[in-house]
Amino acid sequence: MKILRSADHKRMPWKNGGGETVEIAISPQGAGLADFDWRISMATVASDGPFSVFPGIDRTLSILEGNGMRLLIEGRDPVVLTRESDPLAFAADIAVSATLPDGAITDLNVMTRRSTLRHAVARIEIDGEKREEFSRGSFMLFCANGTVTVDAGPERIELGAGDALLFEEGRSDGLSLDGRALCYAISIGWAEKQ
Repeated sequence: MKILRSADHKRMPWKNGGGETVEIAISPQGAGLADFDWRISMATVASDGPFSVFPGIDRTLSILEGNGMRLLIEGRDPVVLTRESDPLAFAADIAVSATLPDGAITDLNVMTRRSTLRHAVARIEIDGEKREEFSRGSFMLFCANGTVTVDAGPERIELGAGDALLFEEGRSDGLSLDGRALCYAISIGWAEKQ
């Protein structure tokens, strides 16, 4: 288990140079944008434009701040993503562009290498006590806003906005959560062999 504090996240330019990304976690440790297995990051999108292309990668986007983003994804109808929307999954190696109808946004971006991994992202509103179950594999609980206390066995860990808790080896139990927060539960597991 690793506690990933907001102040320690790595800041770097987008692959296409159009903005800045805040890397929360990447595997393997020290991997770059061309050779990661999975990557979880945040980015502020301040202007309309195309997304970076990542060959062989699947991604899921969620809006953390701002008034939404309209996405044009090749082969799909346009979609408007807001803070209230469920996370949106799509391929990262097709043409995608975004427009901002009402100013800059900050998003949460989860990416996995399609040949070996699959991921799922769930938006969780916490108001009091809640139990969250997850499947085997890597799992991250990311606190988007508010404060949540996580009962992780012998430890009770408080997460604030931008903090995350990462389990790189799957646990078969769950986590007991308490507080008032908006969190994202991110599960990463091996792809089934075809």
